[in-house]
Amino acid sequence: MKPFSVTWDYRCPFARNVHEHLLAGMADGADWDVTFLPFTLSQGHVPEDGTPVWDDPAKFEDLVALAAGVAVRDQYPEQFSAVHHALFAARHDEGLDIRDPALIARILDAHGVPGDKVLAEVEAGGPIDEIKRAHQLAVSEWSVFGVPTFIVGRRAVFVRLMSRPEGDAALARRSIEGIIELMEEQPDLNEFKYTTLER
Repeated sequence: MKPFSVTWDYRCPFARNVHEHLLAGMADGADWDVTFLPFTLSQGHVPEDGTPVWDDPAKFEDLVALAAGVAVRDQYPEQFSAVHHALFAARHDEGLDIRDPALIARILDAHGVPGDKVLAEVEAGGPIDEIKRAHQLAVSEWSVFGVPTFIVGRRAVFVRLMSRPEGDAALARRSIEGIIELMEEQPDLNEFKYTTLER
């Protein structure tokens, strides 16, 4: 399978679904060369002449969880999967406010990452600079507009998976590999959307 990237923002439930499939497949030994690419949904709500979220101190809390995830991805890669899962769970399973730096620090500490140190780095700006770089790259190179978006080579596809893997690693592998296969083998397929969903 070709290398691929997938965007994320912890606030999106569909990003949570896709990233749980990614994490479950990788934990099961899937040989995927995947890059986790931060993308802030807040920037999509900024007026054309407005201050970008990464330059607006009033928007710091909107970026704190994503920036912490970036810092863990880059500096504590062995803990990234657990922290990534936990930050999604805090928002979508527990209904917690992931704009709260103290909460983020507790989650990091609980997974073997020094929360205070990571938050100090976030406040110093490095991880937020990386969000800016990745977000602008995604928009300029692939016209990305949301999360989760899969990127393979020159192609990018916004995807919504309605289910979570719920511990089913085989399902996780099929879900992710099926998306990549469609991207590689069906390049003319621009939209494929069920009119109703069976639940």
